[in-house]
Amino acid sequence: MSVLVETIEQTKTNSLEQHWMPFTANKDFKRAPRLITRSEGMYLWNQNGDRLVDGSSGLFNVPAGHARKSIADAVHAQMMQNGYTAPFQLGQPTSFEFAAKLTKIMPEPFNHVFFVNSGSEAIDTALKMVMAYHRANGDAQRTRFVSRERAYHGVNMGGVSLAGMVKNRETFPVVMPNIVMMRHTWNEENAFTRGQPETGVELANDLQRFCETYGGSTIAAVFIEPVAGSTGTLVPPKGYLERVRQICDEHGILLVFDEVITGFGRLGKPFAVDAFNVMPDIITLAKALTNGAIPMGAVAASDQVYETITEAAPENAIEFFHGYTYSAHPAACAAGLATLKIYEEEGLFERAAELSDYFLDAIWSLQDIPIVKDIRGYGLMGGVEVHPLPGKPGIRGNEMQKRLFWNGCHAKWTGDTAILAPAFIAERSHVDEIVDAMRKTLIAE
Repeated sequence: MSVLVETIEQTKTNSLEQHWMPFTANKDFKRAPRLITRSEGMYLWNQNGDRLVDGSSGLFNVPAGHARKSIADAVHAQMMQNGYTAPFQLGQPTSFEFAAKLTKIMPEPFNHVFFVNSGSEAIDTALKMVMAYHRANGDAQRTRFVSRERAYHGVNMGGVSLAGMVKNRETFPVVMPNIVMMRHTWNEENAFTRGQPETGVELANDLQRFCETYGGSTIAAVFIEPVAGSTGTLVPPKGYLERVRQICDEHGILLVFDEVITGFGRLGKPFAVDAFNVMPDIITLAKALTNGAIPMGAVAASDQVYETITEAAPENAIEFFHGYTYSAHPAACAAGLATLKIYEEEGLFERAAELSDYFLDAIWSLQDIPIVKDIRGYGLMGGVEVHPLPGKPGIRGNEMQKRLFWNGCHAKWTGDTAILAPAFIAERSHVDEIVDAMRKTLIAE
């Protein structure tokens, strides 16, 4: 009996009830489960042995494709040599090697990284870094944070406090105080705009209004996804990020880019910093950091942020009272090193940039379908939004995701928007498969 057949038989007999699944309609799922039993390259296989093309590279975190042997080998070798080192007041060589290689591909001011275990932890860590920075500067009165409507910054309490997506926060009312929300950047006028919209820069002035209302000296930081990903690929209008940066500089406010999705080549450049030529003070990273093989995140701090915090501490004292049991886990660092090697040796960031035009042309071909409300995209990332059912937002998208699966494609849907983000190893034929499955699913409605 083959491994695949054994796996299929096992899933048929296993109970699904014990696992409380994340971000999933558990009762609905367990009535008709969609299980992945194997993955390789651009493809996934379900419990029936059917092959699906991966239209979202997992959750945007597998840009080098599934089941990369070199990553698995590196993790195995590291686990056999040193499976764990306590990260407080001890170190292990792999984390220092990984930090050194990671900072080489970061923009120049970012020469220090703090390792965590997810994008959510990266956001909470960045919040603490901001607080520590202002305290070290004698600006402890800066207790207010700015986020945006439709923002997603993970699911820990700091990220939930910054969340601008109602379903991610309405069940959890006890959050951080002093959070104010800028408007999101989508408007109907810019529907079906490819790349950055020409209009909308004035929305950045919401930040200036907050400075005038609350006092710029009370605001600690602005958190922004350069391209709002989880809400459905909202690309910033031209000049918008530049204007936010300008207002931050005028009032001494730190700018944090959440690059958990956009980092590592997704926008056709190594980071959104490079794509939009706007420099933040802190960058949060995760997802593609290890090609999805091992949970890991990171926070990259500018030299100014790092030096301000560390130099304010007394001699021989802990400078930043923060960390996790699994910070800079040896296996995760090994996976990260192997992943960076693949990106470099296979030129995957460049491949993503080369495929972008074909990918965007392909998804824009869906605009003739009546159910499609909008299409947005930048680099190798696109959002295809459908008209919601009257009075039932998100229900149609949920059904579309399930139908798409059985039509041979996995894609992440948020509400009524499919977020397409194929792996960088994709060929044009893979893009065609993704779009063909989308068309088949959309026209059946």
